Amino acid sequence: MLEEARRRTEMLQARMREAGIDRALFTDESSIAYLAGFWGYLGIEFGRPTMLLLEKDGAPLVITPLMEAEMVSDMTWIEDVRVWEDFGQRGWPRVLGEALGEVPGALWVEKASIPAVVRNMLDERWPGMALFDIGPLLGAQRMIKSPLEIEVMRQAGQIAGAMMRAAHGSLREGAQEWESALAVIDAGTRAAAGFLTAKGWERFVSPMIHNLQIVQSGRDTSMVHRRASVKAYDHGDPVYFCFCNMAQFKQYKLGFDRMFHVGTVSDKNARVQQAAIDAQAAALAAIRPEVEAQEVAAAANEVYRERGYETGYRTGRSIGVAYLEAPELKEGDRTVLQPGMTFAVDGGISVDGQTAGRIGDSVVVTETGFDFLTSYPREVMVAG
Repeated sequence: MLEEARRRTEMLQARMREAGIDRALFTDESSIAYLAGFWGYLGIEFGRPTMLLLEKDGAPLVITPLMEAEMVSDMTWIEDVRVWEDFGQRGWPRVLGEALGEVPGALWVEKASIPAVVRNMLDERWPGMALFDIGPLLGAQRMIKSPLEIEVMRQAGQIAGAMMRAAHGSLREGAQEWESALAVIDAGTRAAAGFLTAKGWERFVSPMIHNLQIVQSGRDTSMVHRRASVKAYDHGDPVYFCFCNMAQFKQYKLGFDRMFHVGTVSDKNARVQQAAIDAQAAALAAIRPEVEAQEVAAAANEVYRERGYETGYRTGRSIGVAYLEAPELKEGDRTVLQPGMTFAVDGGISVDGQTAGRIGDSVVVTETGFDFLTSYPREVMVAG
């Protein structure tokens, strides 16, 4: 993984030279993981920025908090790791200022995600410095995944499959949503641990499945992204599991969703769910090289219209080391699909206060179409 991260950085430096970009400052965790091969655990939410400074030529440098410096130095291939302290004369503004120099000129940053404290520091110290957006250049590179990235995402898909089997098996009348969440975390963690060793770079990869499980049941199923509660499942309840903030491995994040029905399924719930399944199937059938991203969304939207539903959802999003990458499968995105792109592809309908239909999978675009990265039955399912 580290050797690949080095190659990615060298590729980006070549793109910078072609674009006439001298230097770029990366502050987004996913970008740093993609290029430098490491991630911190006490990030900007604790007031502790980690940064990667990349020149068009020469070796990059990392700026990291003292408390994580030893770990970072072992995790990354980058040799120049500069440390800052929480108090005293070696705060991060000084270390960053020394790295940039007295008159840094223009600087390229990730405008969409640069932390406010870093942006404010740059504006105050160098009020005349031009800031440009490096995000689109790196985003274009990240669109096409390497064989190693796809293999890691396939492993993430197997972990997600174990999580969904546990979710399915947890459903019975009287059980509570939080119990399903614990079953998901346990199954996913055990599956992830099976792919890891305690050697080299992998010893820094935690198998722990974390974040709050997205699950809605009963009449709350229409409330997209509600977290697990103490609600008990009733006979006939629809239950929706979304793993989009949990199905991840080695920093690669998938999309994966399924709907179940406890004990039985009503005709109405079955119709809604089948419409979502058919919309996703139409979108998947449209995926192949040279197709525009918006055409995939249009195929799903046609199914919704035929069934009498309206949707405000995008049909899918690109996935990778970030939860959301470019492009998106939605109206207006004219990005042409290419082999190696990876997407979460969804079918989704909400009937407010009543029910919903949901399904989602992750896929990789191939030379002739696509392959699934996630796998579970794509049908109306009854559990318990």
